[in-house]
Amino acid sequence: MAERGARPVHEAPLSVYEVHLPSWRPGLTYRQLAEQLPAYVSDLGFTHVELMPVAEHPFGGSWGYQVTGFYAPTARLGTPDDFKHLVDALHRAGIGVLMDWVPAHFPRDAWALAEFDGRPLYEHADPQRAAHPDWGTLEFDFGRREVRNFLVANAVYWCQEFHIDGLRVDAVASMLYLDYSREPGQWTPNEHGGRENLDAVAFLQEMNATVYRRAPGVVTIAEESTAWDGVTRATHHTGPGGFGGLGFGLKWNMGWMHDSLSYVQHEPVHRKYHHNEMTFSMVYAYSENYVLPISHDEVVHGKRSLVSKMPGDWWQQRATTRAYLGFMWAHPGKQLLFMGQEFAQGAEWSETHGPDWWLLDPAYPAEPDHRGVRDLVRDLNTVYRHEPALWQRDTDPAGFTWIAGDAADDNVLAFLRHDTDGTPLLAVSHFSPVVRHDYRLGIPEDIPAWHEVLNTDAARYGGSDIHNPHPVKPEPHPAHAHTTSLRLTLPPLATIWLRPA
Repeated sequence: MAERGARPVHEAPLSVYEVHLPSWRPGLTYRQLAEQLPAYVSDLGFTHVELMPVAEHPFGGSWGYQVTGFYAPTARLGTPDDFKHLVDALHRAGIGVLMDWVPAHFPRDAWALAEFDGRPLYEHADPQRAAHPDWGTLEFDFGRREVRNFLVANAVYWCQEFHIDGLRVDAVASMLYLDYSREPGQWTPNEHGGRENLDAVAFLQEMNATVYRRAPGVVTIAEESTAWDGVTRATHHTGPGGFGGLGFGLKWNMGWMHDSLSYVQHEPVHRKYHHNEMTFSMVYAYSENYVLPISHDEVVHGKRSLVSKMPGDWWQQRATTRAYLGFMWAHPGKQLLFMGQEFAQGAEWSETHGPDWWLLDPAYPAEPDHRGVRDLVRDLNTVYRHEPALWQRDTDPAGFTWIAGDAADDNVLAFLRHDTDGTPLLAVSHFSPVVRHDYRLGIPEDIPAWHEVLNTDAARYGGSDIHNPHPVKPEPHPAHAHTTSLRLTLPPLATIWLRPA
C-alpha cells in the first residue's frame, strides 16, 4: 500500500487477473483462498487481481452484481476479518487488489433497499426512472443527497476499511444516459433537452474526487462502453461537450475487445477483409487511459471460451490464442484476463464449478497443451514488467509507431513501442497458418542488432518452434519509410517481440 501511489497508474505496469472468488476453487473460504490465490497469481506474474463483486448479494447466479449489503463482504466465504486476511495476503505477495463495485442499480428484494421506508427512498420516485430495463432491478436516485452520500461513503469504506487498491465501477454507461435501453416515450430529457443523466454525472465526479482525495494511490476504473467524452479526464477540466471529466483513472476499452475478438474468430483466409478491426483501436487509443479486457463477460452465455472462439483444429486454436495474447500484451493499454483463460480452458466459465483445473493434471494427456499457454502468460507478464516500452507511455502517442499496419494480405501487424528514453520494442503479430520467410520490415537505422525476447511459437508453449537467429541485423534495404530493414522469419499464427541486442 505504501508503494501504490509512487507513480501514476497509467505510467506503471498493470496486468490484471480477474477472479470470481466463490468459484476460483469452489468451497474455499477467504482464509483458504489466502493460502492459494496469492501464490498462484504471483507465480504467473500478474500485478493485480480484480475480484468480481464481494459485497453481499442474495442470488449467487448474479455473480455478485445485484448487491443488497453494500457495506458487507459476502458471508458465503467467511467474516469481514477473513476477507481482510485475504487482501493482506495478496498485499504481502506484492499483488494489488481491485474490486468490482456496483453503484448503478440494486435488487427489488423488499427486505433490502427497495422502498426502504415503505416508499421510494434509494430509487427514483418516477417509476420510469427507477426501473432498470435490462436487469429487472432498480436504479439509484443520484440526484438525492442522501443517496450520493451513501454510495460515495461506500466507495471510500472499501478502500479504507479493507485496503482495496482500486474500484472497477460496473455498468457506467447505464448510469450516464437517460435513454439507456429505453425506447422513445420511456424516458424524459434532462433540463437542457439532452439524454445525459446530469445527476449521475455529478455523482461519478463526486465519487472519484472523494476516493482519490481520501484514499491516495487508489485507482478507479470505468466499465463504460460508449464514446462518452472525458471518462478518464480530471473533473475540473471541461471538455467540448461542456462537461468536466468523470475523473476515472482508467477505462475498459470495450471497442478494442469487440473488434479484436471479431477479427480472430474469422478463418485466416478471410482475415484480410477485416484487418481494420485490429488497427482501428489506434485511432482512439489515446482518447482515454485504457485497459484491454478479456473478462468474464466474454466467456459465458454462448460466447465460448477464448481458445474455443478460434477457428481451425486444436493446434491452430491454441496458436491463435497465443498470438492474440502476445498482440494484446504489446498493444497500448493495460491488460485484464479472466481466470481459466490463462491455460486455454475449452469450456465456458460456470459460477457453479469454476475453472477446469483438471486440464493441468499431469495425468491428462493434453495437459502439456494447456500448461504451454499458461507458461506463455507467465512469460508475457515477466517480459512486460521488465520492458518499460510496454507500459511507460501507454497514454502518450509518442510511445507507439506503426511499422506495418496495412499488411492485410499477409495478416501481419507490426509496430514499435517506445519507453521514455526512446528505447524501442518491436512487436510483430502474424495471423496466418503459414511460415513467412525473409519477411521484410523497415526499422530505425540507429539500432545495429535486434534479438527475440518472446516468441509465442516456442516449443515450450506448444508451438512449432520457428525462431529468428540471434541477433538479427538490419540491412541497407529501404522499407516502410525507413532506410534499413530486418528480414524476419514469421512463425505461423504467432507474435514475436524483439528488442535492441
